[in-house]
Amino acid sequence: MKVTILGCHSATPRENAHPTSQFLEMKGRHFLIDCGEGTQMQLRKYRLKFTKINHVFISHLHGDHFYGLIGFLSTLGILGRTKDLHVYGPKGLKEIITLQLRLTSSYNEYHIVFHELESKSSELIFEDEKVRVFTIPLKHRVYTNGFLFKEKIGDRKLNIKVVKQYKEIEVCDYQNLKNGKDFVLENGTVLVNETLTNAPTPPLSYAFCSDTKYKENITEIIKNIDLLYHESTFLEDRADLAKKTMHSTALEAAKIAKLAQVKKLIIGHYSSRYKDLSLFKKEAKTVFENVVLGEEGLSYEL
Repeated sequence: MKVTILGCHSATPRENAHPTSQFLEMKGRHFLIDCGEGTQMQLRKYRLKFTKINHVFISHLHGDHFYGLIGFLSTLGILGRTKDLHVYGPKGLKEIITLQLRLTSSYNEYHIVFHELESKSSELIFEDEKVRVFTIPLKHRVYTNGFLFKEKIGDRKLNIKVVKQYKEIEVCDYQNLKNGKDFVLENGTVLVNETLTNAPTPPLSYAFCSDTKYKENITEIIKNIDLLYHESTFLEDRADLAKKTMHSTALEAAKIAKLAQVKKLIIGHYSSRYKDLSLFKKEAKTVFENVVLGEEGLSYEL
């Protein structure tokens, strides 16, 4: 699993500060999370193959989180994409994008499948044989979700040294063993699966918590995950402004990480009021030790 930060600053884009967007690789899947202005340029800058993206997740309809989407979609059309693209986001996103495409005569050969979200409770919005994605209801000035990405438990691992001791076990039997099935020898002896295989690699999990005021009840959804990204627009010196604008401070992000007992926290979405971003990490570490300061181009791999 690898997360690449494409943009992690709030409000308006600047020369060296792009609005929110992330590229997540998980179990061979490629997800785009939020799409602030300039996202497609950042994808090219960091040499990420955005043509592999089949699922886009938009947290909320504030410009710094989705104004780059129409450009991204248009470029896919220019590049000749034909495969469906699934877009998940708040109700209203389909109307916005459809209008832009129609009035610019951008008739793509690929189909955009919109999954508009309205529920204020956590729900499963994507699932295949390897990954599941859930919403994390947040509290902001407009309807907002975070997203929880969870790997499914994979196949068991063959203990090939033991397997090779039994000539009756052929290559065509390997997948059954990986699926957890016992093996029965011709003489009737049952070889218990655990003697032939090892436990699968523990599944990984990642939570993206976009713009939100401090919301303690999300900790039950993200309990014990491997990696958490949580917005931290302000420091505690502007806690009053954080409350007014329904954002979080670095200290509050750290409190969420601690309560949820996550393994690692990435913070971001910094206000342009602050020139020294190291202060965000310093503040968060007073509550939660394992903190990474989000930076554009940062790739964090598990």
